[in-house]
Amino acid sequence: MTTEALFNPGRLGAIEVANRVAMAPLTRARGDMDGIQTPLAVEYYGKRASAGLIISEATNISRQGRGYAFTPGIYTDAQVEAWKPVAKAVHARGGKMVLQLWHVGRFSHVSLQENGAAPVAPSAIEAGDMVFTEHGFEPPSKPRELETGEIDGIIADYVRAARNARTAGFDGVEIHAANCYLLEQFIRDSTNHRTDRYGGAIENRTRLPFEVCEAVAGAIGADRVGIRLSPVTHSVGVTPFDSEPQKTYGFLAERLGTLKLAYLHCIEGQTRGANMPESFDFQALRRSFGGAYIANNGFTREIAVDAIRSGRADMVAFGRPFISNPDLAERLRQDQPLAPEAAKEFFYGGGSRGYTDWPTFASR
Repeated sequence: MTTEALFNPGRLGAIEVANRVAMAPLTRARGDMDGIQTPLAVEYYGKRASAGLIISEATNISRQGRGYAFTPGIYTDAQVEAWKPVAKAVHARGGKMVLQLWHVGRFSHVSLQENGAAPVAPSAIEAGDMVFTEHGFEPPSKPRELETGEIDGIIADYVRAARNARTAGFDGVEIHAANCYLLEQFIRDSTNHRTDRYGGAIENRTRLPFEVCEAVAGAIGADRVGIRLSPVTHSVGVTPFDSEPQKTYGFLAERLGTLKLAYLHCIEGQTRGANMPESFDFQALRRSFGGAYIANNGFTREIAVDAIRSGRADMVAFGRPFISNPDLAERLRQDQPLAPEAAKEFFYGGGSRGYTDWPTFASR
């Protein structure tokens, strides 16, 4: 099967990409408790610059937005300075990189919040599952409901983070509105029981992600802003699906399309689960958005080639394979075998082992 289409250059808004293979965001928790990225990240991301686009690990927009220990931030000067050599290393190797902006909402723990405050959420509904703290995995703390007057401050946090990302040298940002974190908690009627202008009707529940994208686009340019959605995943916490996901996410995609964003990035199915469930039409979502589309979730080389060649996607994002295959894009191009999947013990936290020590195919 020819891979020509998968390795043709392309464009996402203002971002020119050398090929159609994207590196999906992968939380690795190698920073410190002040949210400062590890120097090892320079090597880690630099080695993966042959991807057409690198989407960074999810990066906290504020202290309040943090839900995992040792994850990086982009809200202090020190955090910005730590990210600068990462973006520089990727660019030096001909790559492009956007920073994913993250607020976890209810999926956090009081030990990760300033002064032990409760996490925040659209509604005071406990998440369940486990979060990663300094002491290991612990149940998330019960959140408090955000007051309407606080929401403008959260939008401002996204804008500050986006501007900081550009200062750090990134080509753009991706708004994380997937995986059941804060923005998706507002979208779904299962986690949003509000009665103000941010709750109830679909227009209200999708208001915050739209307003965030609108504000960030106004700050750094819409053609440098992407957004990630996951209409049928329940990857973190006890998060039931929206009662009408096709209608809800289709409405949101259409609204987002009016902003002329760089791209829409969708997890097509349950994270780490089945790809493309028959119960949801992702191509309808793509048509509603009307712009560039990145498909993600369980893609093989063959499926990715077909997705690009058939026009079903503009890029395909690969996640975990990039952990143990720093040269994944080149391996896909040459149809070389992939390294075994990294052991889960190396996913989160630690040092260079399982992070920067994976060899390229050529060096094996």
